[in-house]
This record gives sequence, C-alpha cells and structure tokens, in this order.
Amino acid sequence: MLYWSIGRDILARQTAEGWGTRVIDRLAADLSRDFPEMTGLSPRNLKYMRAFAEAFPNEEIVQQLVAHLPWGHNVKLIEMLKDAEERLWYARQAVDHGWSRNVLVHQIESGLRRRQGKALTNFARTLPAPQSELAQELIKDPYSFDFLTLGPAMSERELEQGLLEHLRSLILELGKGFAFVGSQHPLEVGGQDYYLDLLFYHLRLRCFVVVELKIEDFKPEFAGKMNFYLSAVDDQLRHESDAPSIGIILCKGKNEVIVEYALRDSTKPMGVAEYRLSAALPEPLQTELPTEAEFAREFPLMTLVKLRIEVEREIRLLVADQTEAERPLALGPMLAELQRLDMLPQAADRFRSALQIMNRAAHGLDVAPADASEATETATAFLAELRAIRHRQLP
Repeated sequence: MLYWSIGRDILARQTAEGWGTRVIDRLAADLSRDFPEMTGLSPRNLKYMRAFAEAFPNEEIVQQLVAHLPWGHNVKLIEMLKDAEERLWYARQAVDHGWSRNVLVHQIESGLRRRQGKALTNFARTLPAPQSELAQELIKDPYSFDFLTLGPAMSERELEQGLLEHLRSLILELGKGFAFVGSQHPLEVGGQDYYLDLLFYHLRLRCFVVVELKIEDFKPEFAGKMNFYLSAVDDQLRHESDAPSIGIILCKGKNEVIVEYALRDSTKPMGVAEYRLSAALPEPLQTELPTEAEFAREFPLMTLVKLRIEVEREIRLLVADQTEAERPLALGPMLAELQRLDMLPQAADRFRSALQIMNRAAHGLDVAPADASEATETATAFLAELRAIRHRQLP
C-alpha cells in the first residue's frame, strides 16, 4: 500500500501544482534526503507509483487484491494492459493461481482472458449448475501449445508424445487443478481394448477428464467416440463420490455449427476446442517452470491417484471373472465380494487404511508426505497381490 499511497499523493500534487512543476523530481530528491536507507524511490519508480495509483484508483480493490501481488507484477499489469477491467482480471488470476511474473507475462501475451471459458460445450445441459459453470470456465479455446515445435505433417501420436515430453508446460496451459493420470490409458469393453490419448483427474471438479487429440478438423463422429469413452470411464474408473467424467476434444480446427449439432444430443459432458502451435516457449518462462523434482513435489497426489485407478481396475477384472453383476460395483462392494469369494489379498486390512489416504488424494485434499509414502507402499504391494491372484485364476 506504500507505493499506492505515494502514487496517490503525486497525483494530488500534480493536480494542485500543475503538470509542469516537476513534482516527481522534487519528491524523489526529498525522499532520498529524508530516507537515505530506503531503495526504490528513483524518479522512474515514482512514475510507476503514479501510474499504479492512476490504474487502480479504488483503495478497497488495492487492499483486497492488488496489494497481494509483488511490485514487479503490478508494473507489468500497468505496462501491458490499458483496459482497467482486463488489468483486474489478470491481477485476480495471478493471485488465485500464484503466478510468477514471467508466467503472468506469458498469460497476457497468449491472450488467456480471450480464450478462457470460450470452448463449445454441452456442460450447461449435462452437468449440475455449480459444476457446469466451473467446468466451462476452466476450458479454453484455443489452447496454446507454443512449447511444441512440430511441423504440419505431424501425426496424432507425435502430437501426444510432444505434449508428454513437455508435461509441465502442458499442465501450465491446461490450468490449475489438472493432475496427470496417464497416456494411452487402457480400457477393456466387451472383450476389446481401447486406449485414451490423455487422462487427467481434476482436483477442483473432482472428476476424470479425458482428452482426445485430433490433427484434423472436428468431425461429428469424434463426439460419439468420446461419449463411448466417458461411459466406460464412469463405469470402470469413477469413484462413487466423483462427479461425472468430462471429455475435451482438441482439434486442428472446427466448424461451430457442426460442433453444436454433434453435441446437441450427446448424453455425456464434453467440449470441443482448437489448439495452436508456434515457436518454442520463451526462455524467461522456461526458467519459471518447475524442474522434474519440483513438479513431483508440486503434484504429490498423482502417484496415489494413479495407484487407486490401477487397484480398482484390477479388482474390477477379478470380480468380473468370478461373478455376473448386472452393472459395475463401487470399490467397497467389490472388496466385500472378493472377501466372500475368499480371494482377498492378505494386505487387505492395511489397504483399507491406505484407501482412505488415496481417496483424499483423489479429491484434492492435503496428504502428509509420510502418509502418502506409506499408502503408496501398501497399495503397490496390494496391487501386486491382486495381479498374482488374477494370474492364478487364468486358464
């Protein structure tokens, strides 16, 4: 608030004394004399303070929002954005998501505000109101994969591999809350194998997000295929407390009328967006992205989420081999069914404790590192026992 107060005083003096009275130069000299130990009081910085107070005249907004940003962030907001509403939007995003200055600059340059929430979706019809609004806000159009350097002749597999090789950059572009589960994630339906391009779990929406990559313009059959995938994910992976899974179809281009027709009668929530490729990620932003070790620490829940999915899938396969249930069971009833069949691994009691930790991880709740480590070890051993039991049951 100090810089804002100084800027406001400069504006008041310039109004009272006139713009040609060298108010800033005189004030800089006075402040340097009175506060020799204080830095950041040069005429150049005082001009920024005046611009800061002029850009954010509302003291309440400054106290509640802008004051929570480092000074360098506010300077960039002033330099790069002339529209007051746009400045406030990016300031709020920077506070909410903890952006560094370089990330803030990148998001402004990539036009995040123009892209956020602009994808064509059927969320309003297929999701309850609170979740549909949040899901719509989280999906962009177009997505900017400017960290990739792929040519126009790329294949879908090359696009997928490029995104995986730049997973940290992909997570940054997708936005806060996306936890990576896997690529080419297998699903078995009717005795046939299917593979999801990219599978995420969203920690705020509390649901799985299936991403399909297409190197061509959108076609109506893409929506039908996504509808099929979402039905399978909801049956095989979704926990009873999870929200309905969501699909995102990323295409090279799209005709909005065709997309609207394709989504009109789809029963599963999905959206269609374009992606764009350009030059490599700017060097300053590359230094702001976490290292692999930092990325692992930033997303400690991923391993637990993936383990839970693998365990539930293995249990589901075991139960399906032994019973003829009319519809897929939740994890709890499936464990009870394995116990009835005397096929429950010895580590079952310890796994139930670990399951509580994995459920917390799957829903974005805090998990202590020691608890996460113990749950990972227990679930890994339990998964190995399940696979051994299933292997013994095979003819």
